Amino acid sequence: MGWSIAQVARMSGVTSRTLRHYHEVGLLEPAWIGENGYRFYEEDQLLRLQRILVLRELGMGLSEIAGIMGRHTDPIEALRDHRERLLARRDHLATVIARVEHTISELQESKEKGSMRKIERPENLFSGIDGARYAEEATERYGEHWANAGQRDLVESASPEEMERMQREATAAMIRMAELMVAGTPVDDPAVFAELDGHYAALSRSWTPSVEEYTRFGEMQAEDEWFRQAYEQIAAGLAEYQRDAMAAYARARLS
Repeated sequence: MGWSIAQVARMSGVTSRTLRHYHEVGLLEPAWIGENGYRFYEEDQLLRLQRILVLRELGMGLSEIAGIMGRHTDPIEALRDHRERLLARRDHLATVIARVEHTISELQESKEKGSMRKIERPENLFSGIDGARYAEEATERYGEHWANAGQRDLVESASPEEMERMQREATAAMIRMAELMVAGTPVDDPAVFAELDGHYAALSRSWTPSVEEYTRFGEMQAEDEWFRQAYEQIAAGLAEYQRDAMAAYARARLS
C-alpha cells in the first residue's frame, strides 16, 4: 500500500514542501514516483520519516541526521538508539524543570516576604544545566574556530549592560536583514553586503573567518536548531536568506 505525499503530510504534520526537501537532499526517498510526478510512500518510508522527526525533536540538523541514519541500517536497532537519546533528554529536562520550579518558589516566597535577597544560593540556579556541553557540541559540529575563537570569552566577560546592548544590536541587525529579504533584495546586493560588513567585523573581534569558515558558519546557523529559531522568530525563511547572503559575501569580499 502506498500513500501520497499529501496523505503523508497530513499524517505526520510535516508539510509537502518539507517532504520534497528531504527527498532533494537524499534523506527520504519516496517508494516511487508516478507518471504525473507525484511522490508515493510505503511503510518503510514512514518509519524512516518517524526517525527523522525524532532526531529533529532532539535538535539535530539534517546533515547530522543523515550521518546517524547512515550508521543504522536495522530500523529496530536505530529506534532503540533514538529511544535512549529521548530518555536521556527527558531525564535532563526533568532536572532543569525541577530547578526552574524551585527558583519560582524562591522568588514567590521572597516577593511575599518583601525580602531584598531573592535567591539564597545563586550557584543552584544552574543545577542540571551543563554549559560545557554546548561548547563541546559546537566544537564537534562546527569546528574549533567557532567554538574556541573567543566568542564565549567575549560573552563571559561582558557586563549585564553590555550583554543587553549586544543582544539589541544582534536583533536589530536580523530585523534589517529581514526587511531586505521581504523586499526581495538579492543576497549579493550592496545593501546586504553593507549589513554583513558589520556582522563580519563583529566576528573579527576575536576571529577572522576565511571564505570557507564564514560560509560554513552561515550554513551552521541555518542547520542548528537554536540559531534557526532565533532567525525564524524574526521572519520565516530568514535563516536561509542569511546563509545564502553570507556565502555570497564570502565569495565576493573574502576571496
